[in-house]
Amino acid sequence: METLNVKLDTIELVKNFSTLMTGYPHECDLTSGRYVVDAKSIMGVFSLDLSKPLELHLYGEVSPELREALQAYLDR
Repeated sequence: METLNVKLDTIELVKNFSTLMTGYPHECDLTSGRYVVDAKSIMGVFSLDLSKPLELHLYGEVSPELREALQAYLDR
């Protein structure tokens, strides 16, 4: 498992992130405090507090292409 901190503070970022994660073949979750949602679910993502960084949990093999695409969403 790999964990990354991501920031999804606009509607466009959430839509693009959800589309990206839908193509990921393994399970992935987003957590905000005590809430955990499927990172592939746009409705689930919108149910979180998007004003704060979220933890992305990736299970399985993370390809270099996905790792590069996720750079746009990392909380720095």
